[in-house]
Amino acid sequence: MDRWIGFRQPQPNARARLFCFPHAGGAAQLFRTWQDDLPEEVEVCAIQPPGRWTRLREPPIARVIDLVDAAAPALRPLMDMPFLLFGHSLGAVVAFELARRLPREPSLVGLLVSSRRAPQLPIPYRPIHHLPDTEFVREMCQQYGGIPEEVLETPELLELLLPALRADMEAFETYSYSPAPPLECPIRCYGGLDDRVVSANDLEQWAEQTVVSCSVRMFPGGHFFINTVKDRFLATLWQDLLDLLEAVA
Repeated sequence: MDRWIGFRQPQPNARARLFCFPHAGGAAQLFRTWQDDLPEEVEVCAIQPPGRWTRLREPPIARVIDLVDAAAPALRPLMDMPFLLFGHSLGAVVAFELARRLPREPSLVGLLVSSRRAPQLPIPYRPIHHLPDTEFVREMCQQYGGIPEEVLETPELLELLLPALRADMEAFETYSYSPAPPLECPIRCYGGLDDRVVSANDLEQWAEQTVVSCSVRMFPGGHFFINTVKDRFLATLWQDLLDLLEAVA
């Protein structure tokens, strides 16, 4: 479990835990400050996939199901109280597949997803994970953005990032949805108004994956709006978390 939780500040007043899964190439550091901006009733658990930061020596995982298989038993000890799953982009479908492992789990309060079209929808663009490094990086920047300028301008850092980023994109692009009964928890969806790969309509299709409520909220910005309008997004997430907890109180 210690390897999988990159950041966690135990909250004595916590009523639930929020497990956060990063985007392709991302790490637990994406969520490092979230605890300061969310209610103390929620304890943030930032997921650290293998192949980056403290797990740099571990091989990255290039299939969504394999990632879920590895993460699920490690996270279960922390699912001893009500919990929610959040994922951004690739992290959204990882969180979704983990939620499907727990369809009758009464402690699962909600699934929260951002910048990821509903899982039953096909990816409408050509795969890039197999491209040579230079083309791969160019396509990543054009389609998604998200690679920091300091990384792009530092070959050594980019070289360290590429294996995990490429494996994550392979997981993203080879993911195959299998029909199953819908979830029994609410779904909350978030997107960027200027996202070139995920539209509001793509997010609305998540409603097919739950027997209860599903809502969509859009924000200024592109695929990584959670960084560019972070305060506004976290304020909305705060309210959604409290509303979801109130519903099961």
